[in-house]
Amino acid sequence: MTQELVVLLDEHGRSIGTEAKATVHHAHTPLHLAFSSYVVDDRGRVLITQRAFGKPTWPGVWTNSCCGHPLPGEAIEDAVVRRLSDELGISDGTTELVLPEFRYRAEMPNGMVENEVCPVYRVRWSGDPKPAPAEVAAYRWIEWSEIRGVPGLSPWAELQLDELDHLGPEPADWAVADENLLPPAARP
Repeated sequence: MTQELVVLLDEHGRSIGTEAKATVHHAHTPLHLAFSSYVVDDRGRVLITQRAFGKPTWPGVWTNSCCGHPLPGEAIEDAVVRRLSDELGISDGTTELVLPEFRYRAEMPNGMVENEVCPVYRVRWSGDPKPAPAEVAAYRWIEWSEIRGVPGLSPWAELQLDELDHLGPEPADWAVADENLLPPAARP
């Protein structure tokens, strides 16, 4: 099996190398490139997922639809499509950048740290996802107005909500962001 690598970043969002995904998350996690996505259906509902209980970071926590890391040399939008397919069986959505500059750092109670430049995407798709059990324990379609009521939401989702709310109350109406605002390592 090939070792999955993540793209390490400097403070300006430029690629400075790679590290194995299996070893990058620890108490001194280096800054690296990731993404988050929110799947929105034709009724305007948002798909939230509960992370599988076997995941090393935030197991069992409810969060946005899908997160992940682009592979070295992989376009970030392609990574969104790849992970949605792998995690939820979603392969035909429309992917749109909404928060190109989102960045966060979060620490688990055990000291493990997430430290990511994490552009956020809206994915327009309707249907019934087919979650991969190793990735997703459960899922729900909810109204955007209900998302803040989800108990124990992931720290990155909580932070993203503050920024996404500035885009408007309806996820289907959020403006598409300029790709030129992405960090250099994520630009097409």
